[in-house]
Amino acid sequence: MQPTSSKHEQRSRATRSALVAAARRLFAERGYADVGTEEIVRAAGVTRGALYHQFRDKTDLFDTVVQTVEAEVTERIATQAMATASDPVEALRAGARAFLDAFAEPDAERILLLDAPGVLGWRRWREIGQDQGLGVITEALAAAIGTGDLVDQPVSPLAHLLLGALDEAALKVAHADDPEATRAEMAAALDRLVEGLLVRR
Repeated sequence: MQPTSSKHEQRSRATRSALVAAARRLFAERGYADVGTEEIVRAAGVTRGALYHQFRDKTDLFDTVVQTVEAEVTERIATQAMATASDPVEALRAGARAFLDAFAEPDAERILLLDAPGVLGWRRWREIGQDQGLGVITEALAAAIGTGDLVDQPVSPLAHLLLGALDEAALKVAHADDPEATRAEMAAALDRLVEGLLVRR
């Protein structure tokens, strides 16, 4: 027989998951400002008290949603695009293209690009992005340096610069009048950026 505390923890995790899933769907559909907590708890099938037991407020819940979406995007880029590339340089190129594609999806675009910087503040938004994506970029750059494709140099500054370029490219696409054309332009520019880092043989 399971201890009562274990059952309580399971219920708590289930409640938290339900709130995050409901909030994610609603935030993606209409945006943070147009979704109220009453609607979230109704969609999650829990009480208002349950929401405030799990989260300080709607912004705290949104922060968790942002972390969840960012983690999924990063995992998908790392495992589906970069991990299957033929070499470290192609992994960087594939990762950049996959980044733009992933952020074009409705929930990632609305939650991560359009709402998160304003709701959470620029510093917190960048912090979440760095927590999730910086390690993947750092590993790819280190691998490219290891194969001699990139000049041997400190990896951390370069990884921060590349992550910043990716974020700016995605934001440009999200706010563009013609997202498809802008995405193609940004993908080409990122390709040239990676090309410019390569050792000339």
